[in-house]
Amino acid sequence: SKLMSTWANLGLQDSASPLMEQLIFFHDHALLILVMITVLVGYLMVMLFFNSYVNRFLLHGQLIEMIWTILPAIILLFIAMPSLRLLYLLDEINEPSITLKSIGHQWYWSYEYSDFNDIEFDSYMIPTNELSNDGFRLLDVDNRIVLPMNSQIRILVTAADVIHSWTIPAL
Repeated sequence: SKLMSTWANLGLQDSASPLMEQLIFFHDHALLILVMITVLVGYLMVMLFFNSYVNRFLLHGQLIEMIWTILPAIILLFIAMPSLRLLYLLDEINEPSITLKSIGHQWYWSYEYSDFNDIEFDSYMIPTNELSNDGFRLLDVDNRIVLPMNSQIRILVTAADVIHSWTIPAL
């Protein structure tokens, strides 16, 4: 299984948790709906461009107006319901084994293992000219976090000065 994304990947990398698997399923579900809408609208635009149909009842179209009002609402429900289900699934954590607090600063991250008294450290990115041959450019840091496998982990993400996004893509 691939855990690191490469330049040739079209999809998401393999999941390392059941929640990420559900996120991938939702991504594929929403993408399928978007592709179907795009194909339909593209087909209609091409047909309108190449055909010149004239309809003398075009000004009185209550039925078509009802259809193009109700159909998008139904499509939005087909996206919103799985999305809300997933949102509540992601919010549920049962008795985490460990809590990690990651604090974003402008040029580095600070970490605190909140369950213990004084375990906190800063993590700076390794400059490209100091990287070893097997290092990941713009990803490797001098102090990595260590988390246990196969256990519930609560991760609190906050920022000290700028807004940050923190993720482990496989989770």
